[in-house]
Amino acid sequence: MTLAAASVEALQDVVRQGPRILPHGAGTKPALCTPPDDVVALDVSGLSGILDYDPAELTFTALAGTPVAEVTEALAEHGQYLPFDPPLSRAGATLGGVVAAGTSGPNAFRHGGVRDFIIEVRFIDGTGRLVTGGGKVVKNAAGFDLPKLMISSLGRLGVLVQLSFKVFPRPEATTTLRVDLGSTEAALTTMAALGRGPLDLDALDLEPPGRLILRLGGAKETLTARADRLGSLLGAPAERLDDEADVQEWR
Repeated sequence: MTLAAASVEALQDVVRQGPRILPHGAGTKPALCTPPDDVVALDVSGLSGILDYDPAELTFTALAGTPVAEVTEALAEHGQYLPFDPPLSRAGATLGGVVAAGTSGPNAFRHGGVRDFIIEVRFIDGTGRLVTGGGKVVKNAAGFDLPKLMISSLGRLGVLVQLSFKVFPRPEATTTLRVDLGSTEAALTTMAALGRGPLDLDALDLEPPGRLILRLGGAKETLTARADRLGSLLGAPAERLDDEADVQEWR
């Protein structure tokens, strides 16, 4: 059985009726949002929309059912982005689903995960109350850190209805290097060395057994020199990907 609600009041009514519920958005992570037989699925994807976005303050507020792709498009118009790189955005993932599942993408290597960017949360608790934690302005986010508590909660602590995040300016350009080091041991050793090194990598990923994929971002005129320096530290010839090839590599 699946229930749906497109307003905070409707969600509160469902919770107060007393059934065991498991909220979900677009259903892009079915292993996490498929309810057991004795639990009612609660579709909150109708609770969608960006409520407030202040590019000057680098913050925005949106309803939990808002697709990540919609937010990404709005931020891109002002040269900004979500640095924790939410996965499954092209499949329709929602902001609430990202928070509830605690998912972050490759850029979390440098910038941190979703827990490092959420600043305010509003959710409905088990009694139907609307609870708010944090603040829409970064410097006002004081008190018990309810936003971080909701990360990876999978709907067990409450039904997410509204979320606020801080964002970053998007890098002017990015480039990717791919290198095959032959073994997992060699790749892990190189990863550890790069993590301690002076180069600021936007992302670093390992494809077993021994392929490393590395991404740099920043001013376009500096990328070639930085990529050359990075390549000299890898100990094997590296393939460089730019422009659309770079974008496709990380999708």
